[in-house]
Amino acid sequence: MKSAVVQLPGLNRDRDMIAALTKISGNAPITIWQTETEIPDVDLIVIPGGFSYGDYLRCGAIAARMPVMQAIKAKADAGVKVLGVCNGFQILVEAGLLPGALMRNASLKFVCKEIKLEVVNVDTAFSRAYEQGQIIRCPVAHHDGNYFADEETLKTIEDNGQVVFRYAAGTNPNGSVNDIAGIINAKGNVLGMMPHPENLIEAAHGGADGRGLFASALDVIAA
Repeated sequence: MKSAVVQLPGLNRDRDMIAALTKISGNAPITIWQTETEIPDVDLIVIPGGFSYGDYLRCGAIAARMPVMQAIKAKADAGVKVLGVCNGFQILVEAGLLPGALMRNASLKFVCKEIKLEVVNVDTAFSRAYEQGQIIRCPVAHHDGNYFADEETLKTIEDNGQVVFRYAAGTNPNGSVNDIAGIINAKGNVLGMMPHPENLIEAAHGGADGRGLFASALDVIAA
């Protein structure tokens, strides 16, 4: 499986993401800069976390308007898998690739800690390595992770099974509606999530609960 990691000014989790993809797939991903308008043939495109353009205007708002995002939209329309983590999730929402909005945390404070996630939909290309209802550990580090959608949009994504991850009971770190931590598009090939699975994939991290997401997306699930 070939993968690519998008690099934008202010993103600071690209190296973590590159390391995770390399360790799990055995192949180093290519890197894509913000000004690129064409993306080589890959199976997975990842927009990592950080603070693109200093989070000016709104988190992800400027990055969503960079030339590379038009190329990513084209790839997503063609069925290529796209993953956005933390700031990457915010960018995907701002670019219109995922519904809803991400607002300031309910506490109005930056949150950096480990939380627990419930896997609520395993019938996706990003979650099939997990068990339905499985509770996994995952770190978070964000200031604007409070997911919100209007009533109609929320009903649509809930009814369509587009919520893939929820914060497990009592661990919601930001006030997200319905404890939503990660959603997928209606087509099933674009996933956005606030927690950082790339930071919990091996013993050196203290656990490997995040590994299943990448194993699913990279088609390297052990038989």
